[in-house]
Amino acid sequence: MNDERKARSGPPAQDLVKRTKRFALSIIELYSRLPTTTVAQVLGRQLLRSGTSVGAQYREARRAKSDADFISKIEGALQELEETAYWLDLLEDSRVIAADGAETLRAEVHELTSILVASVRTVKRRK
Repeated sequence: MNDERKARSGPPAQDLVKRTKRFALSIIELYSRLPTTTVAQVLGRQLLRSGTSVGAQYREARRAKSDADFISKIEGALQELEETAYWLDLLEDSRVIAADGAETLRAEVHELTSILVASVRTVKRRK
């Protein structure tokens, strides 16, 4: 197994697989507690889609065939994180959830973003 492949499948990568899955489950839990109003459900579905896509994108990146493919898939996960932050903002700003109702999720969006940005930078530096 080459170093590149090992970096994508070793213990830190496995930890991130679990972490992105926990993040998705937290998104699902928030969605399940939303009111049944049209606004809540429309925004919630968008949040559900973007928030659960992060882990799927990361898993795809781990199977990338090249650095360029890896970067592309990680950037897809980063886009989903940014979109998730947007839907959380809208849920709070529209008062569907309390103003501080997504603090933990927002913190995790920030931390996952930092980790994935660092991964992209590391791969780009190797080139």
